[in-house]
Amino acid sequence: MWAGYRYFDYLCGVSYFFIIIMRKFISFLACIGLVAMAAGAQELSNFASGRGPKVVSPDIDGPKTTFRIKADKAESINLVGNWDNNSEGVPMEKGAEGVWEVTIDTPSPEIYTYSFVVDGVAMNDPLNVFVQRDGNRYLSMLTVPGERSENYKEAGKHGTVAHRWYHSDILGMDRRLTVYTPAGYEEGKSNYPVLYLLHGAGGDEEAWSSMGRAAQILDNLIEKGLAEPMICVMPNGNPNQMAAQTLGMPVAEFDRNDPAMRNAYVRSLCEEIVPFTEKNYRVDARPEKRAIAGLSMGGAHTIAASSLYPELFDYICPLSAAGAITPEQAKGLKDAGVKLYWQACGNTDFLWDRNMEIKKALEDAQMDNYVFFESDGGHVWSNWRYYLNNFAPLLFK
Repeated sequence: MWAGYRYFDYLCGVSYFFIIIMRKFISFLACIGLVAMAAGAQELSNFASGRGPKVVSPDIDGPKTTFRIKADKAESINLVGNWDNNSEGVPMEKGAEGVWEVTIDTPSPEIYTYSFVVDGVAMNDPLNVFVQRDGNRYLSMLTVPGERSENYKEAGKHGTVAHRWYHSDILGMDRRLTVYTPAGYEEGKSNYPVLYLLHGAGGDEEAWSSMGRAAQILDNLIEKGLAEPMICVMPNGNPNQMAAQTLGMPVAEFDRNDPAMRNAYVRSLCEEIVPFTEKNYRVDARPEKRAIAGLSMGGAHTIAASSLYPELFDYICPLSAAGAITPEQAKGLKDAGVKLYWQACGNTDFLWDRNMEIKKALEDAQMDNYVFFESDGGHVWSNWRYYLNNFAPLLFK
């Protein structure tokens, strides 16, 4: 009897001891959690407020724009932007609490890129979340609002930008391309026309969606009723690449002088990418619902693709093209009944003379529905965005 009581007391004591230990352990864990939360909150607070004055950059105030950077220990900082030809940039002045700033006349409406040169080293604006990638460079963006840049901002209704993989037997690898589908595509059942939009040398399948603002331009034009709802396919025009270099994928050996590789990418575009698109998307597969456009190297690809496959595209738009067209090719396109051949180039572009030769060949062939669009400026994205704004409303009419 007494043994039973003693055993019961023993169990109660053990249980009480265990409860005390667990309470202390839980309290210990709670303290650790509170400390971690406090530390995290403090870190977020530091990140949000900084340890000095709130610094805004860039700061557009009507006709003036101010750039700022906090750099306590810097000895000199210059602002360099592509709105002018001053490669040395504009000196910035150091103010209170180590904040450097400079105010300039606001450039005309467009998208510009800029950097700070801090003690001889170029860097992006750490306060500006808007950047674009140009090859292996990330550049801070300045978007000046206005009529010309109106369609570069986000529209009310958004299309979808996706990356898709396809296999190329011609190039011997899986490859990635970017596809824009307009707002409402996922919910609808209708078929859409397709614009194949090609980048230039140094670019990849992300160039038009990053620097070119293609999705925003098409979203705005479609929303305003100025352009037909369309799918836009933006391939990688580098035949040795599987995808943009940001993916870190291996680059293939590619002998451009090998006769077997002549026009390999163009053949892949027309014989593989077009069929892939028409198999995987709701596409109106008639030539009058296909358009091809490209800048610089992509302009050369545009000319080659439309010349080698004259029945494939009814809308052809080489932009600042690096290619050439023969009289026979121009006649072939005329005979194919192309609905629009829209060529554009800036009057200070280093490829202006070459584009004049293309223009002459098309005019000599008496190409129907031929348009030459001349702009100011050179071989720059400000022109190519402008061109897309102008030719997209003419497509598929």
